[in-house]
Amino acid sequence: MTPPSRPLFFQTAEQRTALARQRFFEEGERPTGLVNEAVIQSWMRCTAARRNAQDPIGFDPVTRSRMHASLMRNRQLLQAGNEELQQLATALSGTNCRVLLTDAQGVVIHASAPLGSVAQPLMQVASRVGVNLAESEIGTTAPGIVARAAIACTVNGAEHYHAMLQHLHCAAAPIRDVHGCLAGVLDVSIEGAPFGFDAAALVGLYASTIENRLLRMQSPAHLVLQFQANPKVLDTPLEGLAGVDIAGRLAWLNPVARRLTGADAALLPEAAEVFGVPLDTLLALHRESVPRALRLPNGLTVWVRAHLGQGDGVDFNRAVAAAQPAEAAPAPAAPVDAPPAAATLDNHRDRVIAETVAACGGNIARAARQLGVSRGLLYRRLRAHAAGSAPPPADV
Repeated sequence: MTPPSRPLFFQTAEQRTALARQRFFEEGERPTGLVNEAVIQSWMRCTAARRNAQDPIGFDPVTRSRMHASLMRNRQLLQAGNEELQQLATALSGTNCRVLLTDAQGVVIHASAPLGSVAQPLMQVASRVGVNLAESEIGTTAPGIVARAAIACTVNGAEHYHAMLQHLHCAAAPIRDVHGCLAGVLDVSIEGAPFGFDAAALVGLYASTIENRLLRMQSPAHLVLQFQANPKVLDTPLEGLAGVDIAGRLAWLNPVARRLTGADAALLPEAAEVFGVPLDTLLALHRESVPRALRLPNGLTVWVRAHLGQGDGVDFNRAVAAAQPAEAAPAPAAPVDAPPAAATLDNHRDRVIAETVAACGGNIARAARQLGVSRGLLYRRLRAHAAGSAPPPADV
């Protein structure tokens, strides 16, 4: 008797997932095309680690010392996400979802209060600060996959490796730092019913917002460029961001910036090459109140704004504003054998300091007040810049 043939098509995602589990767990086949490839990879890692899909999960927290260490180490991430985590919880207040933020290893460092009135016994124990959601601890979940592979992922129902987690649905996205490394994972989870909205898009939007804020917080000594092909989306999660270091190289790019420029920050390209204008032109953008249109070397026109943070305690925006009246004065002639100064943020800072001191008639105390720094810091900067030349002007 001929065995019944397998149906070629399945109408629902639940049916496709059930077939994928049958092929993978019972028949030892790779269920390519039935579930997300990231889920299949996670199943394979769990199997290789000899995890039993029928074993219960305890959602055990890490040790108290590790939890405190993670909270201290991720203070900046929590600060960057504080407003967005509250806004996301508000947006989900009419659902039964929970908002979780984990560190790069999958340990929960923020969990929202219960949203809705439906009982969620699994989420009740999973949504606690200190619980380890890493794949090595609880198998296939969205935050576990993101912590392992640093890619956005959604895991629904029976896509979870362990049978007891098949009532959960979760969507997670990575948050990266200025070094391009995973800084944390933002997750939205619900127990019982599936999401009634596009959870992946919502999580991706908020993760991008937190990441952009974290990048700015980690760039006090960088020239930060905001740009997009449409100026109306600046100051939104859709904007491109780039950090330029004191040597004039791109220290980092957010994902939008990489797509717009085609550049790779890991190669530390010159900002002038990527944006098609000299560094001095990019530096001057922070004085302009409206974005400027720039045509990139790849032919795309983008609208750009620039911001200078604080380097060595000098607020560049205030310093440049204070130095404006002195710009009309002729600059002293450089020695004939002196090499031209490199156009870097470091030179820009020293030039601003020198011009402000000159505008104050050599009065260090007055110049320090205008720059918003201490006299001691100003003396140290002048001595470092002089490098063996005449001593700095006396405090009149």
